[in-house]
Amino acid sequence: MTTTALFVLLFVFMFMGMPVAVALGLSSLLTIMAFGHDSLASLSLKLYETSEHFTLMAIPFFVLAGAFMTTGGVARRMIRFAIAAVGHLHGGLAIASVLACVLFAAVSGSSPATVVAVGSIVIAGMVRAGYTESFAAGVICNAGTLGILIPPSIVLVVYGAVTETSVGALFMAGVVPGLLLGLVLMVAIYIVARVRNMPRQPRASIGEVLRAGRDSIWGLLLIIIILGGIYGGIFTPTEAAAVAAVYAFAIAVFVYRDIGFKQVPEVLIDAAKVTIMLMFIIANALLFAHVLTTERIPQAIAEQIIAWDMSAWQFLIVVNILLLVAGAFMEPTGIILILAPILFPIATQMGIDPVHLGIIMVINLEIGMVTPPVGLNLFVTAGITKMSIGQVIRAAFPWLSLLLVYLVFITYVPAISLWLPSLLG
Repeated sequence: MTTTALFVLLFVFMFMGMPVAVALGLSSLLTIMAFGHDSLASLSLKLYETSEHFTLMAIPFFVLAGAFMTTGGVARRMIRFAIAAVGHLHGGLAIASVLACVLFAAVSGSSPATVVAVGSIVIAGMVRAGYTESFAAGVICNAGTLGILIPPSIVLVVYGAVTETSVGALFMAGVVPGLLLGLVLMVAIYIVARVRNMPRQPRASIGEVLRAGRDSIWGLLLIIIILGGIYGGIFTPTEAAAVAAVYAFAIAVFVYRDIGFKQVPEVLIDAAKVTIMLMFIIANALLFAHVLTTERIPQAIAEQIIAWDMSAWQFLIVVNILLLVAGAFMEPTGIILILAPILFPIATQMGIDPVHLGIIMVINLEIGMVTPPVGLNLFVTAGITKMSIGQVIRAAFPWLSLLLVYLVFITYVPAISLWLPSLLG
């Protein structure tokens, strides 16, 4: 009865048009009041504990670092380096766009930010170079999803906080799948470009490549500082986020000088708005998770699935279908916060590595970013290109099918996700 009431209330409120955060908090509150054994005072305490969760403190700092990197000219310099490195290949400008998304994902931690920062520059350039607008939009819409897989990823931080999984291990686990997905997209573009005889850019000299690389190196150093600092034992992921925010500020204001001191308050306000939105969702979702835990709902579901004698590979099929459907209607953070507390205990009982589960969930959510009707990257790309949502969906679909094949590959070859964290201990 408690489980039914909790989820019925949640979905009723969401279909009524309530924000996800409000639906999560209100359904939890009403369920506890009607069926639970906790007092309202315990719920207040839970909300307070959420606000001081040490791992979640990384989120505002990563958001701030991404805001400085996005507002400044970091993306422009990374695009210039990518074009100099691979622009001479068939479809070189499109391949360079994917490479730029890979590089910018490593400093932004956000999929929409990656689409905006890279797409607002390269889509128009690709059209001028002879590519169709549909092809350019489809490539950027899908490549931008790498922003939530390649570290530092805000979604991975949230998953780590909810499941108490090492954020450092999750970050390292996202490196190889993220780079591999970028490579898959680039190879696919090259094949299509050879078949269609798409335009190539003039080959850049070694000197031009080195100059472009040197110009973008300050932005690229951010990922080395974050991952090197975490795995070098210098600081925790939360401390790494704080260092990243200070470093991004220094690079944008003092090194590249793309942002003046007068613009800094505006960047801080934009980052604060995003942080408040995320933390409000997280606080209410952790309240929802608290109800799940106190009422033993995940354990009951796990016992039922085990009673069905479902194997791990069958369970992963169910997980992927569930996440793909959820991703079409909700944003990634909300999905992680609702479903991770349910799926995590079941997966651990079945012997599925929690780090591998986290990467599977994030790749599903990447696909959700380009799946109608609520795929955020679709709307961001439409806003950049002035195309209709229907046109963007058609442009993104061929690349979306490639992501689905890649999801199956990652799901059933866990070594891809776990090799680097295992190597580093």
